[in-house]
Amino acid sequence: MRRLLTSGLFLAWVLSAVLAAQAQMQMPKPGPELKKLDYFAGTWKLDGDVKPGPMGPGGKTTGTEHNKWMDGGFFLESHNEYTSPMGNSTGVYFLGFDVNDKVYTYDEFDSMGEAVHAKGTVDGNTWTWTSEEKMNGQLMKGRFTVKIVSPTSYTFKFEMSQDGSNWMPVMDGTATKQK
Repeated sequence: MRRLLTSGLFLAWVLSAVLAAQAQMQMPKPGPELKKLDYFAGTWKLDGDVKPGPMGPGGKTTGTEHNKWMDGGFFLESHNEYTSPMGNSTGVYFLGFDVNDKVYTYDEFDSMGEAVHAKGTVDGNTWTWTSEEKMNGQLMKGRFTVKIVSPTSYTFKFEMSQDGSNWMPVMDGTATKQK
């Protein structure tokens, strides 16, 4: 009986210590940098032009993005559908902020087997995302620029470079927020 009482008291002490530690630990909260991504929440329609080049003959592209915050508010999640000269595709991407490196993050995965990981900065109304990608075995640098034009519209352009100095246009267009 004494052993049972001692075990019960010990278990109660451990449980109260765990509960006290949990009460002191607070759930992390999103930083102020993430509020800037609020602009992109919602449904967007994209219209663009793919330039002739390594990605094909070029032509019109259209798409729809459905962007919403994940629970917790740390990542903006996008599900999208596109039609382009290369065909139809779907994808998902996540926007966030890396507090250690002090950069925005972009991680995309699509139905054409591509995975893109980019880092971004914002300067006023201009967002710039940079990445490195392999094309036909050759390392290429990518730069995706978004210029906010109004609360419901932005322009975008995607460029690639072998050396990071001479940029070749790949695609440009506009995005309009849907009601």
